[in-house]
Amino acid sequence: MAEVSDSVVVVSETAIQQKILVVRGIPVMLDSDLALLYQIETKNLKRQVRRNLNRFPSDFMFELSDEEAINLRCQNVTSSTHGGNRYRSFVFTELGVAMLSSVLTSEVAVQVNIAIMRAFAAMKNYLSRQSQLSAEVESLKAKVNLLVEQREGDLESMNDLSEDLRTEIGMINQAIADLSMKIEEKKNAPRSRIGFKRQDEQ
Repeated sequence: MAEVSDSVVVVSETAIQQKILVVRGIPVMLDSDLALLYQIETKNLKRQVRRNLNRFPSDFMFELSDEEAINLRCQNVTSSTHGGNRYRSFVFTELGVAMLSSVLTSEVAVQVNIAIMRAFAAMKNYLSRQSQLSAEVESLKAKVNLLVEQREGDLESMNDLSEDLRTEIGMINQAIADLSMKIEEKKNAPRSRIGFKRQDEQ
């Protein structure tokens, strides 16, 4: 959580994490969400970026395609306040957000950028854990298939499997189910809207 002077809001890093999206396989943030955090209008943020386009190559910032914008609206990720915008949204990668600190230099922007960079780091750790869980599930599935294939040649049915082998397969299947449930719970976790709280409201 970032705290500055009494006149500056306190930004929840958890709330920021909930606004990090994955577009084209890359964690990004929408221009409108960044503008909300920086306490400026989206058009002003985009104006500053356009004035400094040489600082924002495609791996720092890119525009959403029409299809991508529609997909985000269908997922209720974007609201009517910016999802239906007649202009295409800019989205910023972690590198792009870092570069914004050289364009937006207010006290709020500096403190918000610190919180955002921490949120991106947390998101990368989360995605890494998700990838590891998925790999574990696939590994367990492969192990089950291998065990069954090894016995197919000399067993007429699964009922002929030894008690030890049936127990091992049962434990593996349960582990697969548990890991799959964890992954689904993470995917279906609610994405709250970003909110601000002033220090006197804490």
